[in-house]
Amino acid sequence: MQMRALGRTGLSISPVVFGGNVFGWTADEKTSFALLDAFFDAGYNAIDTADVYSAWVDGHEGGESETIIGKWLKQGSVARDKAVIVTKVGFDNRGKVTGLGKDWVATAVEASLRRLQTDYIDLYLAHKPDPNTPHEDTLAAFAKLKEQGKVRAVGCSNYGADLLADSLTAAAHAGLPRYDVIQPEYNLYTRGTFEGPLRDLCIKEEIGVISYYALAAGFLTGKYREIGDAEGKARGYRVGDYLNDKGRRILAALDLIAAETGTTPAAVAIAWVAARPGITAPIASATSLGQLDAMIKAGTLELSPQAMTLLNEAGA
Repeated sequence: MQMRALGRTGLSISPVVFGGNVFGWTADEKTSFALLDAFFDAGYNAIDTADVYSAWVDGHEGGESETIIGKWLKQGSVARDKAVIVTKVGFDNRGKVTGLGKDWVATAVEASLRRLQTDYIDLYLAHKPDPNTPHEDTLAAFAKLKEQGKVRAVGCSNYGADLLADSLTAAAHAGLPRYDVIQPEYNLYTRGTFEGPLRDLCIKEEIGVISYYALAAGFLTGKYREIGDAEGKARGYRVGDYLNDKGRRILAALDLIAAETGTTPAAVAIAWVAARPGITAPIASATSLGQLDAMIKAGTLELSPQAMTLLNEAGA
């Protein structure tokens, strides 16, 4: 497997990143450990999480995912320097508006480090825009963390092209470290959030791109063909967004290419994202070793030009 340079960060990551939002939610600690062990045993090296995962679950406070990752790191099955840990700050938590102010960033990073049981975070992201905090304030807070050795690289999530461009300008004018990575939503169904001005800017500025929702909340696995298929599923509420002519057209193309390549619709969908211009690596989640197998296969699956064209047209 060939690792991919993550923009200008100096980090190299595998072609698929494990989405840690499931840890402590739909994957308990024992299952999470088994999944992470298998993922790293297969040669992959990057995990994405956030300080707010999984606050949406009744009885959770946020940080459950980081806590499980920290316990897994502590057991030592993988050396700390062999794991690229991505976490995020600044997403509202159960009505508490956190934002990206310097005081909150300084407080939140310490909590993340404690839960992760490590003295540094490889990549720290602003989870979403904060209209009440100037770019310079957040970037200065991130710069301090880099100087202290608590964070190796910084980036942002859910920023549009204009906002990202503004942040780059602010960083240059203030002499501060810029956002070197962005995390947008991107998959075969949802393409407009990245394709176009944002992708062009990322390519021009050599910004690493780790995209999320590679499987469109599970829809692109092919297991949801009708609304009833989603009943009782953790992410089933989103399936209705995709079950339309476009969604069925995409599923048909995935089925065809999965049969041709001897893989699964999930593996094909993830591999398509990984092969797209401007993308460093997609994030995907798994709650069982069977689901993880699709992620692992996606990282080495090379889709033919004909397959890419068919998928591009299906999801246009």
